[in-house]
Amino acid sequence: MTKYQVLVVDDDIDIQEAIEIYLRGEGMEVSRANNGLEALHVLAEKEIHLVILDIMMPKMDGIQATFKIREIFNVPILMLSAKTEDMDKIMGLNVGADDYLTKPFNPLELIARVKSQLRRYTTLGPINSLEKTEELSVRGLVLNPVMKEVTVDGEEVRMTPTEFKILELLMVNKGRVFSIDDIYEKVWKDPAFNAENTVAVHVRRIREKIEINPKEPKYLKVVWGVGYKMEK
Repeated sequence: MTKYQVLVVDDDIDIQEAIEIYLRGEGMEVSRANNGLEALHVLAEKEIHLVILDIMMPKMDGIQATFKIREIFNVPILMLSAKTEDMDKIMGLNVGADDYLTKPFNPLELIARVKSQLRRYTTLGPINSLEKTEELSVRGLVLNPVMKEVTVDGEEVRMTPTEFKILELLMVNKGRVFSIDDIYEKVWKDPAFNAENTVAVHVRRIREKIEINPKEPKYLKVVWGVGYKMEK
């Protein structure tokens, strides 16, 4: 059985230690870093399956670190914030984080979100146990469920694990409209609660990567008042 490797990045040693205790209690291995620069060094040296990353840190904060990580690595990022303002969360999601958790957090919720991200990152099969493994294609947009690759007119597009799963869900179900809550529950595997910002930011990032003009999307369409769909 795979022993997951999690990197905990926080300048508060007490929080590092607490999170490590929770994760080791679930059978995971833990590496630690005090800031974004140290996190990048760890990622370069070890195989890491998930990063838990605080926003407010010295030397390199979580926003800068996420941006740098996304230039090289596709590992899921769970962002921690001591603030409750939506702007911090939206900024983190915009630069490439997959999910966020506000301090102080419930240890059970932390573990649930970590496991949810790891399931999506390590599971080869598409959403809803679909057994198809062939490529999915919509007018030049191609997604390979096994290789975890996306191309647009032959050019590869880098996707985070969460972006990939959202796109996969919509491409598997071309023409079907999914509400924000539907997308959140199927991709994040958690009950949807105030999911609007989280889903909207990820959809916007996907559009920026696959659309020639994100303001006039060719593939990923909004159905006002209902949700999103992949145009047939």
